[in-house]
Amino acid sequence: MIFLKYKVLKKQNIGRKCIVCGNQNDLGLKSSFYELENGELLCVCHTLNEHQSYPGRVHGGISAALLDETIGRAVSIGNEDVWGVTVSLELKYKKPVPTDETIYVIGRIDKENRRLFEGTGEIILESGEIAATAHGKYMKMDVDKITDGSFFSEEEWFEDSDDVKEIEIPDIKDKKKHDKK
Repeated sequence: MIFLKYKVLKKQNIGRKCIVCGNQNDLGLKSSFYELENGELLCVCHTLNEHQSYPGRVHGGISAALLDETIGRAVSIGNEDVWGVTVSLELKYKKPVPTDETIYVIGRIDKENRRLFEGTGEIILESGEIAATAHGKYMKMDVDKITDGSFFSEEEWFEDSDDVKEIEIPDIKDKKKHDKK
């Protein structure tokens, strides 16, 4: 297996009870988000049996949530005051995502203007296979409008620091095939 090494520029904040990143949500994914040197956002998540649909397989809605969150967060790289709300999300499921495995979700912004942005992403398995891809459109909004006027306090939205300065992810198998799509 070939791994690609990336320099981590920053670890993004998490929400206390968020289903995707919350470290105080017993059934949540407890994902970590890292801003990488190449301008992409990396989500690292360890799937659990509680996230399954069929035995041993993560529910497709969980995969969708991970891709949506990762692409949506990518816009805040370099500007943490920018927040996005999903307008549309299109997914293509290619392989089952196993439970009890560390998966890697990559998100990037492909197009952006004053009010909207679009991005793409993929879920990469430990084997280097792409399990799912997504394209999303998002509207930029003030966090006060997203949260009905109750801004995140330090108890709700906070830094969950670690000492990760570099991170390795599996190289995508069949990269030529992926790059053509």
